[in-house]
Amino acid sequence: MNIQQLEYLIAVDKYKHFGNAAQACFITQPTLSAMIQKFEDEMDVKIFDRTTHPIRTTDVGIQIILEAKKVVDAINELRSKANLLNNVLAGKLNLGVLPTISGFILPTEIFDFLKTHPKIELNLKEMTTENIIKALKTGELDAGIISTPYAAANEFYHDFLFNEELMIYAAEDSTVEKKDSFVVPEDIDVQKVWLLEEGNCLRTQFENICELKENTVKPKNLEFVASNINTLVQLVDKLGGISILPELAVEQLTDQQKKKVKRFRAPFPYREISVIYYKPTYKQKILDELIEFIAGSLNSKLNYNKSPNEFVGIKPQ
Repeated sequence: MNIQQLEYLIAVDKYKHFGNAAQACFITQPTLSAMIQKFEDEMDVKIFDRTTHPIRTTDVGIQIILEAKKVVDAINELRSKANLLNNVLAGKLNLGVLPTISGFILPTEIFDFLKTHPKIELNLKEMTTENIIKALKTGELDAGIISTPYAAANEFYHDFLFNEELMIYAAEDSTVEKKDSFVVPEDIDVQKVWLLEEGNCLRTQFENICELKENTVKPKNLEFVASNINTLVQLVDKLGGISILPELAVEQLTDQQKKKVKRFRAPFPYREISVIYYKPTYKQKILDELIEFIAGSLNSKLNYNKSPNEFVGIKPQ
Protein backbone atom coordinates (compact mmCIF):
# COMPACT_ATOMS: atom_id res chain seq x y z
CA MET A 1 0.00 0.00 0.00
CA ASN A 2 1.22 3.53 -0.76
CA ILE A 3 -0.06 7.09 -0.80
CA GLN A 4 -0.61 7.09 -4.57
CA GLN A 5 -2.98 4.14 -4.32
CA LEU A 6 -5.03 6.01 -1.72
CA GLU A 7 -5.18 9.08 -3.95
CA TYR A 8 -6.35 6.93 -6.87
CA LEU A 9 -9.08 5.38 -4.72
CA ILE A 10 -10.32 8.82 -3.73
CA ALA A 11 -10.29 10.00 -7.36
CA VAL A 12 -12.33 7.03 -8.64
CA ASP A 13 -14.81 7.48 -5.81
CA LYS A 14 -15.16 11.14 -6.74
CA TYR A 15 -15.54 10.76 -10.52
CA LYS A 16 -17.25 7.33 -10.55
CA HIS A 17 -15.27 6.65 -13.73
CA PHE A 18 -11.81 5.11 -14.15
CA GLY A 19 -10.96 7.13 -17.25
CA ASN A 20 -11.88 10.49 -15.73
CA ALA A 21 -10.09 9.62 -12.49
CA ALA A 22 -6.94 8.65 -14.40
CA GLN A 23 -7.04 11.94 -16.31
CA ALA A 24 -7.39 13.90 -13.06
CA CYS A 25 -4.42 12.01 -11.59
CA PHE A 26 -2.32 12.52 -14.76
CA ILE A 27 -1.75 8.78 -15.35
CA THR A 28 -3.04 6.25 -17.84
CA GLN A 29 -6.24 4.34 -17.12
CA PRO A 30 -4.53 0.89 -17.22
CA THR A 31 -2.00 2.06 -14.63
CA LEU A 32 -4.70 3.41 -12.34
CA SER A 33 -6.82 0.27 -12.70
CA ALA A 34 -3.84 -1.96 -11.96
CA MET A 35 -2.89 0.03 -8.85
CA ILE A 36 -6.42 -0.13 -7.47
CA GLN A 37 -6.69 -3.84 -8.24
CA LYS A 38 -3.40 -4.39 -6.42
CA PHE A 39 -4.73 -2.50 -3.41
CA GLU A 40 -7.95 -4.54 -3.38
CA ASP A 41 -5.99 -7.79 -3.57
CA GLU A 42 -3.60 -6.72 -0.83
CA MET A 43 -6.39 -5.63 1.50
CA ASP A 44 -8.69 -8.50 0.43
CA VAL A 45 -11.64 -6.12 -0.09
CA LYS A 46 -13.71 -5.00 -3.05
CA ILE A 47 -13.71 -1.19 -3.19
CA PHE A 48 -15.64 -0.64 -6.42
CA ASP A 49 -18.44 -2.42 -8.23
CA ARG A 50 -17.22 -2.24 -11.82
CA THR A 51 -20.41 -3.73 -13.29
CA THR A 52 -22.44 -0.55 -12.76
CA HIS A 53 -22.39 2.68 -14.75
CA PRO A 54 -21.39 4.97 -13.21
CA ILE A 55 -19.08 2.88 -11.04
CA ARG A 56 -20.46 2.29 -7.54
CA THR A 57 -18.39 2.40 -4.38
CA THR A 58 -19.22 -0.64 -2.25
CA ASP A 59 -20.30 -0.33 1.38
CA VAL A 60 -16.89 -1.59 2.49
CA GLY A 61 -15.25 0.74 -0.01
CA ILE A 62 -17.02 3.78 1.46
CA GLN A 63 -15.48 3.05 4.85
CA ILE A 64 -12.02 2.39 3.38
CA ILE A 65 -12.09 5.66 1.42
CA LEU A 66 -13.10 7.63 4.50
CA GLU A 67 -9.98 6.34 6.22
CA ALA A 68 -7.90 6.91 3.07
CA LYS A 69 -8.90 10.58 3.07
CA LYS A 70 -7.77 10.92 6.68
CA VAL A 71 -4.40 9.38 5.82
CA VAL A 72 -3.91 11.60 2.74
CA ASP A 73 -4.85 14.70 4.75
CA ALA A 74 -2.41 13.74 7.49
CA ILE A 75 0.42 13.21 5.00
CA ASN A 76 -0.30 16.53 3.29
CA GLU A 77 -0.31 18.26 6.66
CA LEU A 78 3.05 16.66 7.45
CA ARG A 79 4.46 17.93 4.15
CA SER A 80 3.09 21.40 4.85
CA LYS A 81 4.66 21.49 8.30
CA ALA A 82 7.98 20.42 6.81
CA ASN A 83 7.75 23.27 4.30
CA LEU A 84 6.95 25.75 7.07
CA LEU A 85 9.90 24.55 9.11
CA ASN A 86 12.07 25.11 6.04
CA ASN A 87 10.43 28.52 5.56
CA VAL A 88 9.10 27.45 2.13
CA LEU A 89 5.56 28.30 1.03
CA ALA A 90 4.51 25.28 -1.02
CA GLY A 91 1.57 22.99 -1.69
CA LYS A 92 -1.60 22.64 -3.72
CA LEU A 93 -4.64 24.87 -3.28
CA ASN A 94 -8.03 24.18 -4.87
CA LEU A 95 -9.83 27.50 -5.23
CA GLY A 96 -13.28 28.35 -6.58
CA VAL A 97 -13.87 31.89 -7.85
CA LEU A 98 -16.94 33.69 -9.14
CA PRO A 99 -16.74 34.35 -12.92
CA THR A 100 -17.49 38.03 -12.23
CA ILE A 101 -14.29 38.20 -10.16
CA SER A 102 -11.80 35.74 -11.66
CA GLY A 103 -11.30 37.55 -14.96
CA PHE A 104 -10.12 40.66 -13.15
CA ILE A 105 -7.80 39.19 -10.51
CA LEU A 106 -6.47 36.12 -12.37
CA PRO A 107 -4.28 37.88 -15.00
CA THR A 108 -2.87 40.29 -12.42
CA GLU A 109 -2.96 39.58 -8.70
CA ILE A 110 -3.14 35.78 -8.83
CA PHE A 111 -0.53 35.43 -11.59
CA ASP A 112 1.79 37.78 -9.68
CA PHE A 113 1.24 35.78 -6.49
CA LEU A 114 2.19 32.52 -8.25
CA LYS A 115 5.30 34.12 -9.71
CA THR A 116 6.30 35.17 -6.21
CA HIS A 117 5.59 31.68 -4.82
CA PRO A 118 6.53 29.19 -7.59
CA LYS A 119 6.19 26.15 -5.31
CA ILE A 120 2.46 26.72 -4.88
CA GLU A 121 0.22 24.76 -7.26
CA LEU A 122 -3.11 26.53 -7.72
CA ASN A 123 -6.11 24.71 -9.16
CA LEU A 124 -8.62 27.49 -9.90
CA LYS A 125 -12.18 26.93 -11.12
CA GLU A 126 -14.82 29.47 -12.13
CA MET A 127 -18.00 28.53 -10.27
CA THR A 128 -21.25 30.07 -9.01
CA THR A 129 -21.53 30.85 -5.31
CA GLU A 130 -23.90 27.93 -4.79
CA ASN A 131 -21.50 25.48 -6.46
CA ILE A 132 -18.54 26.87 -4.51
CA ILE A 133 -20.35 26.16 -1.25
CA LYS A 134 -21.27 22.64 -2.37
CA ALA A 135 -17.67 21.94 -3.42
CA LEU A 136 -16.33 23.22 -0.10
CA LYS A 137 -18.62 20.86 1.79
CA THR A 138 -17.54 17.86 -0.27
CA GLY A 139 -13.85 18.73 0.03
CA GLU A 140 -13.40 19.39 -3.68
CA LEU A 141 -12.34 22.95 -2.87
CA ASP A 142 -10.13 24.33 -0.12
CA ALA A 143 -11.52 27.86 -0.40
CA GLY A 144 -13.77 30.09 -2.48
CA ILE A 145 -13.84 33.75 -3.43
CA ILE A 146 -17.41 35.07 -3.37
CA SER A 147 -19.44 38.23 -2.84
CA THR A 148 -20.46 38.55 0.81
CA PRO A 149 -22.46 38.60 2.98
CA TYR A 150 -24.18 35.44 1.76
CA ALA A 151 -26.58 33.63 4.06
CA ALA A 152 -25.69 30.10 2.94
CA ALA A 153 -22.01 30.77 3.65
CA ASN A 154 -22.46 31.59 7.34
CA GLU A 155 -21.05 28.24 8.47
CA PHE A 156 -17.69 28.99 6.87
CA TYR A 157 -14.76 31.10 7.98
CA HIS A 158 -14.63 34.47 6.19
CA ASP A 159 -11.58 36.60 5.40
CA PHE A 160 -12.25 39.99 3.80
CA LEU A 161 -10.50 40.75 0.51
CA PHE A 162 -11.76 44.06 -0.86
CA ASN A 163 -14.74 46.30 -1.59
CA GLU A 164 -15.39 47.49 -5.13
CA GLU A 165 -17.80 50.06 -6.44
CA LEU A 166 -20.69 49.08 -8.73
CA MET A 167 -21.03 51.31 -11.79
CA ILE A 168 -23.35 51.84 -14.74
CA TYR A 169 -22.36 50.96 -18.31
CA ALA A 170 -24.74 52.71 -20.70
CA ALA A 171 -25.04 53.09 -24.47
CA GLU A 172 -24.51 56.58 -25.84
CA ASP A 173 -28.21 56.99 -26.70
CA SER A 174 -29.29 56.05 -23.17
CA THR A 175 -31.20 58.53 -21.04
CA VAL A 176 -28.48 58.06 -18.44
CA GLU A 177 -25.95 59.63 -20.78
CA LYS A 178 -28.03 62.78 -21.15
CA LYS A 179 -27.63 63.72 -17.50
CA ASP A 180 -24.51 64.60 -15.51
CA SER A 181 -21.71 62.19 -14.69
CA PHE A 182 -23.57 60.73 -11.70
CA VAL A 183 -26.68 58.57 -11.80
CA VAL A 184 -29.52 57.93 -9.36
CA PRO A 185 -31.60 54.75 -9.77
CA GLU A 186 -34.59 56.83 -10.90
CA ASP A 187 -32.58 57.92 -13.96
CA ILE A 188 -32.32 54.35 -15.25
CA ASP A 189 -34.75 53.08 -17.86
CA VAL A 190 -35.32 49.71 -16.22
CA GLN A 191 -36.81 48.29 -19.43
CA LYS A 192 -33.41 48.54 -21.15
CA VAL A 193 -31.22 46.66 -18.70
CA TRP A 194 -29.00 43.70 -19.62
CA LEU A 195 -28.47 41.24 -16.78
CA LEU A 196 -26.42 38.18 -15.98
CA GLU A 197 -28.14 34.82 -15.61
CA GLU A 198 -30.34 33.92 -12.64
CA GLY A 199 -28.42 32.99 -9.54
CA ASN A 200 -25.51 35.33 -10.28
CA CYS A 201 -24.87 37.59 -7.30
CA LEU A 202 -24.10 40.61 -9.51
CA ARG A 203 -27.56 40.29 -11.07
CA THR A 204 -29.12 40.20 -7.61
CA GLN A 205 -27.17 43.28 -6.59
CA PHE A 206 -28.51 45.25 -9.56
CA GLU A 207 -32.04 44.05 -8.78
CA ASN A 208 -31.56 45.39 -5.25
CA ILE A 209 -30.59 48.80 -6.60
CA CYS A 210 -33.40 49.16 -9.16
CA GLU A 211 -36.77 47.63 -9.93
CA LEU A 212 -36.14 45.80 -13.18
CA LYS A 213 -38.52 44.90 -15.99
CA GLU A 214 -38.28 43.03 -19.27
CA ASN A 215 -35.56 44.29 -21.59
CA THR A 216 -37.21 45.97 -24.59
CA VAL A 217 -34.04 46.65 -26.59
CA LYS A 218 -33.35 43.01 -27.43
CA PRO A 219 -34.78 41.54 -30.63
CA LYS A 220 -38.27 40.11 -30.11
CA ASN A 221 -37.13 36.69 -31.31
CA LEU A 222 -34.17 36.54 -28.89
CA GLU A 223 -34.22 34.95 -25.46
CA PHE A 224 -30.81 35.42 -23.87
CA VAL A 225 -29.13 35.92 -20.51
CA ALA A 226 -25.41 36.53 -20.22
CA SER A 227 -23.02 34.45 -18.13
CA ASN A 228 -20.10 36.88 -18.06
CA ILE A 229 -19.48 40.61 -17.86
CA ASN A 230 -17.70 40.89 -21.21
CA THR A 231 -20.89 39.67 -22.93
CA LEU A 232 -22.90 42.39 -21.17
CA VAL A 233 -20.46 45.02 -22.44
CA GLN A 234 -20.78 43.71 -26.01
CA LEU A 235 -24.58 43.68 -25.81
CA VAL A 236 -24.68 47.29 -24.68
CA ASP A 237 -22.20 48.28 -27.41
CA LYS A 238 -24.12 46.50 -30.19
CA LEU A 239 -27.76 46.74 -29.12
CA GLY A 240 -27.85 49.64 -26.68
CA GLY A 241 -29.30 49.66 -23.21
CA ILE A 242 -27.69 49.59 -19.79
CA SER A 243 -25.84 47.17 -17.53
CA ILE A 244 -23.91 47.17 -14.27
CA LEU A 245 -20.14 46.71 -13.97
CA PRO A 246 -17.92 46.08 -10.96
CA GLU A 247 -15.12 48.61 -10.71
CA LEU A 248 -12.35 46.14 -11.60
CA ALA A 249 -14.02 45.47 -14.95
CA VAL A 250 -13.63 49.10 -15.99
CA GLU A 251 -9.85 48.81 -16.19
CA GLN A 252 -10.18 46.25 -19.00
CA LEU A 253 -12.36 48.50 -21.18
CA THR A 254 -11.05 50.47 -24.13
CA ASP A 255 -10.77 54.25 -23.82
CA GLN A 256 -13.92 54.64 -25.93
CA GLN A 257 -15.83 52.19 -23.76
CA LYS A 258 -14.71 53.92 -20.57
CA LYS A 259 -16.63 57.00 -21.74
CA LYS A 260 -19.84 54.98 -21.31
CA VAL A 261 -19.15 54.29 -17.62
CA LYS A 262 -21.09 56.33 -15.06
CA ARG A 263 -21.09 56.30 -11.28
CA PHE A 264 -24.20 56.26 -9.16
CA ARG A 265 -24.73 59.37 -7.10
CA ALA A 266 -23.43 58.99 -3.53
CA PRO A 267 -23.88 56.95 -1.45
CA PHE A 268 -22.19 54.72 -4.02
CA PRO A 269 -23.25 51.05 -4.11
CA TYR A 270 -20.45 48.53 -3.71
CA ARG A 271 -19.95 44.81 -3.27
CA GLU A 272 -17.81 43.10 -0.66
CA ILE A 273 -15.52 40.28 -1.79
CA SER A 274 -14.27 37.67 0.68
CA VAL A 275 -12.49 34.34 0.85
CA ILE A 276 -14.49 31.58 2.55
CA TYR A 277 -13.22 28.22 3.71
CA TYR A 278 -14.61 25.39 5.75
CA LYS A 279 -12.06 25.28 8.54
CA PRO A 280 -8.44 26.23 9.20
CA THR A 281 -6.24 23.55 7.68
CA TYR A 282 -2.63 22.77 6.91
CA LYS A 283 -3.12 25.02 3.87
CA GLN A 284 -3.90 28.02 6.07
CA LYS A 285 -0.49 29.61 5.53
CA ILE A 286 -1.01 29.54 1.74
CA LEU A 287 -4.48 31.02 2.13
CA ASP A 288 -3.23 33.75 4.46
CA GLU A 289 -0.47 34.74 2.04
CA LEU A 290 -2.86 34.75 -0.93
CA ILE A 291 -5.41 36.88 0.92
CA GLU A 292 -2.78 39.35 2.06
CA PHE A 293 -1.33 39.60 -1.45
CA ILE A 294 -4.66 40.24 -3.22
CA ALA A 295 -5.98 42.61 -0.57
CA GLY A 296 -2.75 44.56 -0.44
CA SER A 297 -2.64 44.90 -4.22
CA LEU A 298 -6.25 45.99 -4.74
CA ASN A 299 -7.37 47.96 -1.70
CA SER A 300 -5.14 50.93 -2.48
CA LYS A 301 -6.44 51.09 -6.07
CA LEU A 302 -10.21 50.92 -5.56
CA ASN A 303 -12.53 53.86 -4.98
CA TYR A 304 -13.96 52.55 -1.71
CA ASN A 305 -10.82 53.32 0.29
CA LYS A 306 -10.64 56.84 -1.10
CA SER A 307 -13.98 57.94 0.33
CA PRO A 308 -15.56 55.05 2.30
CA ASN A 309 -18.17 57.18 4.06
CA GLU A 310 -19.91 57.77 0.75
CA PHE A 311 -20.52 54.09 0.04
CA VAL A 312 -23.41 51.80 0.88
CA GLY A 313 -23.15 48.01 0.65
CA ILE A 314 -25.47 45.95 -1.52
CA LYS A 315 -26.18 42.51 -0.12
CA PRO A 316 -25.92 39.80 -2.79
CA GLN A 317 -28.69 37.75 -1.20
